[in-house]
Amino acid sequence: MHKITAILIAMLVMVAGATSQTTWNGDRSHSHVKFAVTHLLISEVEGRFTDFSAKLQQPKDDDFTGSTLEATIKTASINTDNEGRDRHLRSDDFFNTDSFPEIRFTSTAFEKTGKDTYKITGALTMRDVTKPVVLDAKFGGQMTDKSGNTKAGFKATTTIDRFEFGVKWAAALEAGGLVASKDIQVTMLMELNKQKPPSATEEKK
Repeated sequence: MHKITAILIAMLVMVAGATSQTTWNGDRSHSHVKFAVTHLLISEVEGRFTDFSAKLQQPKDDDFTGSTLEATIKTASINTDNEGRDRHLRSDDFFNTDSFPEIRFTSTAFEKTGKDTYKITGALTMRDVTKPVVLDAKFGGQMTDKSGNTKAGFKATTTIDRFEFGVKWAAALEAGGLVASKDIQVTMLMELNKQKPPSATEEKK
């Protein structure tokens, strides 16, 4: 009997631990997803996506080790402050936004590498091609605003080879090299809102 009781208690503890994760949702009005590409071998041109979402599940309160991150970007929301260029980027030369409306990232590991730094390993899917990528993330801190909302900030960066994801537009320069580089620098500036637990009234519904 004592053994059965101990097993039941252990199961309850496991269930409680599994449901005690903290959920953080991206605050799009205070976040940015940006990219930079080398143009004509001499300069960088930046762009951004204006429609995206992020959700982070944190298993323990003291840090973000072991968290999971899911992010989605709507490719049609690309904006480089040039309408003609944006139309080209939405075409099949680049993102083909009609056929591939989303870019998705799902983490597989969330490891602490320093006091405020993390390595986030995961799978990036673009144009239905999925490849492993690693994000270098810096935790900016956590605070509660005047409305009582708990917020956390991260900056995550990575570099991807667009050719690996089927983005193969490769106009060449007469002197050699590409008009637009194959390597794309990606920067995500994320402010996250801690999801509040449901109220007693909501739980009864």
